[in-house]
Amino acid sequence: MTIPSEKIMAEATDINGDELNTEEEQDDVPYVEYDISISPSDNSLELLSSQIARDDIIIPFYQRKFVWKIEQASKLIESFLMGLPVPQVFLYVNQEDQLEVIDGQQRLMSIKYFFDGYFGEEDARGRRQTFKLRGLAERSEYNGKAFEELEPRDQRKLRNSTLRAINIKQLKPSTDGDAVFHIFERLNTGGTQLKPQEIRNAVYRGPIVDALRMLNADEHWQSILGLKKPDKNQKDVELVLRLFSLFEEWEQYEKPMLQYLNKAMATNKAFDSKRAERFQARFVDTVNLIDEYFNKPFRPKRVLNAALLEGVMVAVLEDDTIDSNRLVRGYETLLLDDVFSETLKSRTTDTAILKDRIGRAKQILLNA
Repeated sequence: MTIPSEKIMAEATDINGDELNTEEEQDDVPYVEYDISISPSDNSLELLSSQIARDDIIIPFYQRKFVWKIEQASKLIESFLMGLPVPQVFLYVNQEDQLEVIDGQQRLMSIKYFFDGYFGEEDARGRRQTFKLRGLAERSEYNGKAFEELEPRDQRKLRNSTLRAINIKQLKPSTDGDAVFHIFERLNTGGTQLKPQEIRNAVYRGPIVDALRMLNADEHWQSILGLKKPDKNQKDVELVLRLFSLFEEWEQYEKPMLQYLNKAMATNKAFDSKRAERFQARFVDTVNLIDEYFNKPFRPKRVLNAALLEGVMVAVLEDDTIDSNRLVRGYETLLLDDVFSETLKSRTTDTAILKDRIGRAKQILLNA
């Protein structure tokens, strides 16, 4: 067969540059039942500040941006000085007995910054803004004052004020961390709602996070997705994880997909297995091959179909004998195949449908 000199054209889709549009998939909501302990604590603000300084309380890396303005932080400090109630924070006890902030970063860091005397972190030139309270009522006695400028009585009151924390620890199972994924998902109330892959990166920290990001940055992969730069919600990273989780193991897949991907992250945090090595090598070759002969493929309805991408790419990833001729012939056949098309229409993450889809793709590409 003669390969056309230009890439085979697929339906184009609008590009936002940093947001990946995909066809919506229906996935079951995981039934979650875990043995966890929940214990409240009322620690002084002084203790909380020192715990942050010692890394006994840590801000997960995905939350590292502090977004409050100094006026918001000032009103929080004023609330403590006035004895007004402040909403509780949620902390997760990790395997190192550190307390990871699930919800409450802005409050906790505002407290620490005020005790330190500086608002926010250093800028590019190593400078920090002095933290003097502002934006309070015009007649407030605290306006314009740093911590060291408060009356000794007010300093003591602030140091000894308490903030309730809800400490959550997963007891059983003790290693997979799946419970904290769902706790993050439900309790995080930050200004931007976190997406599943962002939560996974926080919960299942390890070399796999960097490995997935490195693979995701491949220019051929980004071209296949139709992106100018990686997706801001890490949906592209999640697709790489999805391919890895199914690579050589799709016959063991069990729905729901969300929980399946969580387990894949949890059990492959080190990303140092022979399977991980094979996947990384095959991923680079596969996206290079697909990008060379297709322009924005996997779009039967103008936007990316993750199920179509998954079926074709898993088949190619697992068979290094598939060359450009077989790939092009097989892809065209797949798009016209009624059996395969049925696996793209609904409940695409159901166990039987997913296995039928990948099995059919492998069969057709093998015989192309």
